[in-house]
Order: sequence, then C-alpha cells, then structure tokens
Amino acid sequence: MFEKVIKKMVKTLDDGRVELFSAAENVRNECPGLNEELKEIDRKILNLDNLIAESGAMNRSGKSRYMVQRNRLLGKKTKVEEKLYSFQSTIEKAENMVSRIGMVMDFLSGDYNDLNLRFENLQQRQQLSLQIIRAQEEERKRMARDIHDGPAQSMANVVFRIEFCEKLLDIEPDRIREELRELKEVIKDNLQDVRKIIFDLRPMALDDLGLAPAIKRYVDNFRESSGLKVNFHFFGQECRLEPALEIVVFRLIQECLNNIVKHAEADEVTLTLKIKPDFITVVVEDNGKGFDLSRHSLEGFNNHFGLISMDERASLLGGEMKIKTEEGKGTKVSFRLPVKQQSKAIKIDQIKNS
Repeated sequence: MFEKVIKKMVKTLDDGRVELFSAAENVRNECPGLNEELKEIDRKILNLDNLIAESGAMNRSGKSRYMVQRNRLLGKKTKVEEKLYSFQSTIEKAENMVSRIGMVMDFLSGDYNDLNLRFENLQQRQQLSLQIIRAQEEERKRMARDIHDGPAQSMANVVFRIEFCEKLLDIEPDRIREELRELKEVIKDNLQDVRKIIFDLRPMALDDLGLAPAIKRYVDNFRESSGLKVNFHFFGQECRLEPALEIVVFRLIQECLNNIVKHAEADEVTLTLKIKPDFITVVVEDNGKGFDLSRHSLEGFNNHFGLISMDERASLLGGEMKIKTEEGKGTKVSFRLPVKQQSKAIKIDQIKNS
C-alpha cells in the first residue's frame, strides 16, 4: 500500500514538473520579442528627441506634438519592462520549483523500505526539534523569572532607598552612612546574582582558561552551592580545543550534575575527565537511588528530555552517550567525543607564554 502511494506521488510530481518546464519555456520564448520591442521603442524615443532638439525654430504646437508622442512611448516602455521583469521572475521561480521537485522525486524514488525508515527518522527528529524549542523557551522563562525576582526587584529597592537617603540629607544626615552601608551590601548581592546569570548563559572561564580549568572552577562552585561531595579527576594534557567541543563537554557535565541534584538523592559524585589526542571521555557517577533504565528509554520523548538533550548534543559532534544504572545502586553516565576532526589543539602553557 505504501509503495503504491509513493509511486502515485512520484507520477504526479513528474507530470507537474513537465508542465512547469513547458510553461517556463513558453514564457522564455516570449522574452526575445519583448527585448526587440524595447529596442524599437528606444529607437523611436531617440528619433523624437532629435526632432524636439531641432524644433527650436518651429512653432510651439509642433514641439508639443512630439512631446506627447514621446511620453506615450515612455509609458509603453515601462509596461513592456514590467512585463519582461515579470516573465523573467516567473522563469526563475519555475526553474527553482522544477529543481526542488526533482530532489523530492530522487528522495521518493529510493528503496521503499529505506524510505519508510527515513520518514520515521524525520518524524523523530521533528519531535526532538519541538522538544528542543520548548526547552529553550522554558529556559528563557526561567532566566526571565530569575532576573525579575532577583536583580530587577533588588534594584528597584535600591532606587527606593536612594530616594529615602536623599530625604534624610536634610532631616537625619547621620543615618545616611548606615543606609549607604546596607545599600552597598545589596548591590554586592545583585552583582553576584548577575554574574551567576551570565555564567549560566556563557561561562567566561571557558574562554579565558580552557576546558579543564573551567570545569574545575565550576565543580568548586557546585560543591559549595549543592553541599554534595564531588570528586573531580582529570587525566591528560590541558589544551585548548575547538570552542564548540569545549562548550558541549561543559554543558554535558553541567546537565549531569544538575540532574543529580534534582533526581538522584545522592551525597557523593565522582567526575572523571580524560583528554586524549583523538577523543575526550567524560564519566559522571553518583551513589544515588538510580532508576530503571528500561522505563526511561532515550526514545521516550515526553518525560525525559534531559537524556534526549544530552544524547543529541553528543551525537551532533559524532560522539556517544552511555548510561549504566540500577534502582538503589546509583547511576553512571559516560560520554565519548572525537576530537581528531577538530582544529589543532593549542597548549595552555603556550598561550600563557605568548
């Protein structure tokens, strides 16, 4: 049944392509005649210009008659030019459409079993894209809420207290010192909140220091904010890698640690990062409650987008993600990402000495 539908679609597309091509050719055949007509109009306008220039000694009515003829020719020329432009645009659109139809026909004319599989993959990717868009919007909402409830509210309070200090200048000038001291602390807290938001958007340490030092700094801050015992082990040589690879590795680790805080109920985490010439390996292991992986399949788009997001990020760079977990026995998430296709690494020591 599916094969019959595809064959009918291919036949319909092929007929439509032939009709489009024929229509484009008919329009194309009209263009030379329009070009010749434009040349003839230009020739007549030039003749009238010469007659007008020579009509200085003629009476006014003779010159006026030539001007009327010239204006009519100009109007006709504009219409012919518009028609020619329309024809050329139609030809271009028809050729683009014929080309696209050909691409679709090539796609549909392949092996039908393979085609069915490609349709399923396209549907899965479409679902994933929708989930990514929703996740991005949720992240934007979260950040907007953090800014509104944090720095925005606090800065509004700062403005109010500064206005209060202005009033105290004439009434109780001695209280201003204490108010300014408190305002200073509020602004310091605001600065920390803003820096945290900026870090969530883009970790500056990643650009300044490189992957391993940025992760170490992030782990130190995470350990302090979460209260978890986090053991960080790094093997390999500290070096600068392709920026896209560095940010993907950083985000994968960030996502893993955040998931542990939200879901794992763990009190200890071990993070291992290995950088080798041909690949990077990341292993994040916790002693939390674990889960039944069979009920949390990577194909379960609806409820476990965190896993899908990490797997997709790794896949985009030709890598892979593996999960080993069991209820009551913690979770181990590992990533392996190739680096041989990335740009040549630059040793951090070379950067510091340059």
